Amino acid sequence: MKLRTISILFLLALAGLSATVIRRQTARRPTPFHLQYPAYFGNRIDTPADNPLTMEGVELGRRLFYETALSANNKFSCASCHRQELAFTDGKTFSEGFDGTLQERNTMSLANLLWVRHFFWDGRARGLEEQAATPLTNPHEMGQSLCVSAAKLQQRSDYRARFTAAFGSEPISGDLIVKALAQFERTLISANSKYDQYLRDEYHPTASEARGIDLFFSNPDPASGVRGASCGHCHGGPKTFSELYHNNGLDSLPADGGREKITGQSYDRGRFRVATLRNIALTAPYMHDGRFKNLEQVVDHYNDHIQASPSLSPFLKDQQLGLTAEDQKDLIAFLRLLTDSSFIQDKRYANPFVKKK
Repeated sequence: MKLRTISILFLLALAGLSATVIRRQTARRPTPFHLQYPAYFGNRIDTPADNPLTMEGVELGRRLFYETALSANNKFSCASCHRQELAFTDGKTFSEGFDGTLQERNTMSLANLLWVRHFFWDGRARGLEEQAATPLTNPHEMGQSLCVSAAKLQQRSDYRARFTAAFGSEPISGDLIVKALAQFERTLISANSKYDQYLRDEYHPTASEARGIDLFFSNPDPASGVRGASCGHCHGGPKTFSELYHNNGLDSLPADGGREKITGQSYDRGRFRVATLRNIALTAPYMHDGRFKNLEQVVDHYNDHIQASPSLSPFLKDQQLGLTAEDQKDLIAFLRLLTDSSFIQDKRYANPFVKKK
């Protein structure tokens, strides 16, 4: 009888202990992050099953985005080359790495990455996790292995607590660092420009902006006297980018092989990813090599200076836009409609280490 009583008490104690463990595990479970974006952006998003967005993971990623300890000299962060006020570019032709080395290509904007599958100008990174790891470990960008970065963060109690909250009790690792960064970057959604407000029937464009919209989506037809900028072939759709690579006629003999370096195919020589035009007025200089300093130079290139080459985009072959000076001004007026002031001021994307005023 006594033995039976002890057994029952033991089982009750074990059940209580199990319930306590379950409650603690449940308490540690991170909170799902619910994304908000316009229906016209579509739901073809890219979020891997092993890295779902959580409130804790996104906030951790934001801190890591601005964390200089991830660089070899403890002075550089992701934000060094991706400044929020410039739609997460840096205004330079080529960014400097921690050692002063200039990068090979212009820094791309970080906006609406949730819908992108291949990153960098040549599309060499599949997914944001791989994209995040590339500059962190590049010897001439942030110049530090993920193992060293993880060891640095492991020494700090604040980061140990944040990683535990986001990913459980695993030790801090390079894999978790890039996962957190990717989570944050997936939340960088720009969808409140005047163009978005126009699409929602909340903004009425000026006459110049309206003409610019028509020009942007129209194809030229000289025979009938119709002028158009023919931009919609590559930048059509509300997100203004496409997961394609084009040679846009910058050079007859491209110095940078572009996509060819990834595929090894000659027809990809000088082809680069079609970048978003969102916040384009903030992201000068333009093109993969930053050769154009303003939008006027960009429009002038497509209007009068396309260079023929074997890999030239079929959309640009024999193209003669014939845009007048007034047409070009109207087209740029539309491009400026794509500036999202709320995106570049959103506190959710801002540096968490800067004290609020």
